[in-house]
Amino acid sequence: MADDLTDDEQLEEVKRYVREYAPVLVIGALLGAGGLFGWRYYQSYQTERGLKAGAEFSQLSATLQGDDAAKSRQAAADLIKDYPSSPYADQAKLVLARIDVDAGQGANAIAPLTEVMNSSKDNELRQIARLRLARVLIDQGKPDDAIKLLSEANPGSFAGRYHEVHADALYAKKDIAGAVAEYKAALDAVYGGGVDPAMVEMKLADLGAVDKHLEKMNMVKP
Repeated sequence: MADDLTDDEQLEEVKRYVREYAPVLVIGALLGAGGLFGWRYYQSYQTERGLKAGAEFSQLSATLQGDDAAKSRQAAADLIKDYPSSPYADQAKLVLARIDVDAGQGANAIAPLTEVMNSSKDNELRQIARLRLARVLIDQGKPDDAIKLLSEANPGSFAGRYHEVHADALYAKKDIAGAVAEYKAALDAVYGGGVDPAMVEMKLADLGAVDKHLEKMNMVKP
């Protein structure tokens, strides 16, 4: 409003604004309230779906423990179909890959592992899928592909596991010296977690190598 209007003129101007814009303000308030309700409903819906997906994954885990591959495969497929964007779907894909590997059908595990590795929103699941895919490639007689796959990502806290799988690939290539070096690197990273030192020690022993770190650890055992 202009500063030079009289008091009466200013009052009339305020009334005009109220008449013109009150409906818009009311609609805006209603939309705002509706948006808040909609957001709360969406949050509740997402929470409910998350709980249901978690429950289905628990059932899948129980089925796996029952060693029923057919039921486990169906439960995993249902979870992926019903909750495709949930982290449980990614874990279900890992389960499908595991079932295929256990059944001696490693080639069938490549697709679900690749999908999780490339698409999962969970960095840890992506790393796990990459490592498992590398192991499958080694089993498929493709150690060079496994080494290339491992080199394409930053292992971070999975460094120990990366070194161990890299060593397995080198061993498959008959590169014994390289395998020993990578196994020892895996032991150097053992404190980062994820590596079974006893298993790596056994692999080194099979290659006629003993890691000095393990010797020291054995010496200080009570």
